[in-house]
Amino acid sequence: MFKEAHLKIFGRVQGVFYRAEAQEKAQQLGLKGWAKNAADSTVEVLIQGAEASLQEFIVWSKKGPEMAHVTEVKVDFTTLPAKLYDEFRIF
Repeated sequence: MFKEAHLKIFGRVQGVFYRAEAQEKAQQLGLKGWAKNAADSTVEVLIQGAEASLQEFIVWSKKGPEMAHVTEVKVDFTTLPAKLYDEFRIF
């Protein structure tokens, strides 16, 4: 089933290539969406795709790249996305 998830990742996640590696992981899993740094030093990710791939990405997001130190990941799921993305972008 196609789903969408919005993630907010807390910890040392800016300046450690989190967004770039999130993009690589999303592309490996066939997911679409975006990742961006937030003003509160978190990273926000919106991903769309098959539920199994979303779950795999969420598991990855709790660790992130080698230099990251993730302390928490908040996840909100949606079954009817407002907008469909055709790729994964970094903002």
